[in-house]
Amino acid sequence: MADGTIVRWLKHEGDVVTQGEPLVEVEAAKVTSEVEAEVSGVLARILVAEGETVPVRTPLCVIAAAGEARTSAAAPTEPVVSAAGTPAPPAASLQSGGQVTPVARKMAKEHGIDLSQVRGSGPGGRIVTEDVQRAIDEAARPAPSVPPASPSAGQIVSMTGMRGTIARRMHQSLQTSAQVTLITEVDVSALVQLREELKQQFAVTYTDLVVKATAQALKEHPRLNAWIEEEHIRLAQEVHIGVAVTLENGLIVPVVRDADCKSLREISQEMQRLASRGREGTLERDELMGSTFSVTNLGMYGIDAFTPIINPPEVAILGVGRITEKLVRVPRGAEWRNAMTLSLTFDHRAVDGAPAAAFLQSLGQRLEHPEETFAGAAIEQSS
Repeated sequence: MADGTIVRWLKHEGDVVTQGEPLVEVEAAKVTSEVEAEVSGVLARILVAEGETVPVRTPLCVIAAAGEARTSAAAPTEPVVSAAGTPAPPAASLQSGGQVTPVARKMAKEHGIDLSQVRGSGPGGRIVTEDVQRAIDEAARPAPSVPPASPSAGQIVSMTGMRGTIARRMHQSLQTSAQVTLITEVDVSALVQLREELKQQFAVTYTDLVVKATAQALKEHPRLNAWIEEEHIRLAQEVHIGVAVTLENGLIVPVVRDADCKSLREISQEMQRLASRGREGTLERDELMGSTFSVTNLGMYGIDAFTPIINPPEVAILGVGRITEKLVRVPRGAEWRNAMTLSLTFDHRAVDGAPAAAFLQSLGQRLEHPEETFAGAAIEQSS
């Protein structure tokens, strides 16, 4: 979460507010949620109007004690509510003694960014890589030009809200990691047959099958199930898989938690629930956070292979292509088989090519031999 857009104020200036009462609706990190009042009192001043987008920790309003006079918007002294839904600490910079992470300091030096002018959004106002990246983006942004008045100019789509979040995260991912993509083809003839049989029991998709097989493979290859945190690699004990869901104006990545412990039926039910809530816009922020690995399927659009972009701070993402029929040579001649293309993008800072290839090979074997992968408890509802 880098910034938030004020969707709607639920209170007006002069209204009495109670601690814990919904105060304002904010769209941030692709989710619209209510921000509650941190204290009780009177809404003395609204500092950010509806429709405005501001960085995290920007003061949104001033809440004064009952009977207390309004204070100047330039120097609010009463408790304020920030875009992150928490009391806003003062901005931190080098001039005020704020801390800077090593990676952020290195990025700033490489791009000539004056850290004294960067507002920190980390714990205690610490300046992190996202803060420096925003400063880099601002410095590189060309001065706005006035387009010629023409009926053929076309529609202008603002890169704010969900589109802006996607743009920032994808740009940051490519700018701050060493991404490499491996591609392999898997014989999924047996998987296609298994899915047809399972469809008689419950609604199951190829994405569900891939998520389950991926969760099992990650347990054997934990270096792919990890986050990069500054100068460290944190191997996750749990397997939480984010699955890309396409929306009308972008995409979201809800998380199937503990995918390695869930049965195939449970994963299918969870995926249906998350996808439905995502398209309705009712997902909670917790349902979009904490993934340790991501899966994105473009097979339904006729795509074979592609280069998915890592969802930071994860170290890898799997792209799933369409299933096609191919003529394959066999001992007695040739026969038509079903093939699926898998594209694994990984961060070479955290994982080398051979371990990443070993994971992809392990996943491919599970999809080629589904009778072992999805046997017994993998299919049935867990107790």
